[in-house]
Amino acid sequence: QVQLEETGGGSVQAGGSLRLSCTPVGYTYKTYCMGWFRQVKGKEREGVAAIDSDGSTDYADSVKGRFTISKDNGRTIMYLQMNNLKPEDTAMYYCSTTPWHGMRGGSCRSGPDRSLEVWGQGTLVNVSS
Repeated sequence: QVQLEETGGGSVQAGGSLRLSCTPVGYTYKTYCMGWFRQVKGKEREGVAAIDSDGSTDYADSVKGRFTISKDNGRTIMYLQMNNLKPEDTAMYYCSTTPWHGMRGGSCRSGPDRSLEVWGQGTLVNVSS
């Protein structure tokens, strides 16, 4: 089964930039959605941005114009370029992949078999004011 490895988190001042990477290790789905989610302790996880195997993208309203999701087609590495970061962007960021079932609100939509969803361990982004 595919595993996901995230890198690129860190601490930055408001207005700064970070780039997150998500590298699949092992088999990847033929048609897929890959996405970035974030979670603050005590709050629900929220979708940030998603990209599918055709390169179509979808963003949460809160990050539109500031974040850009992309992928390296040759190696299926997914990136999240985060510019003009705000303190409210502080969270643990997770990448995920699942067979393609659509995208909405910056999230990959789940299919009927949730066991096919794969999650990384997360990388912390801290934005100070």
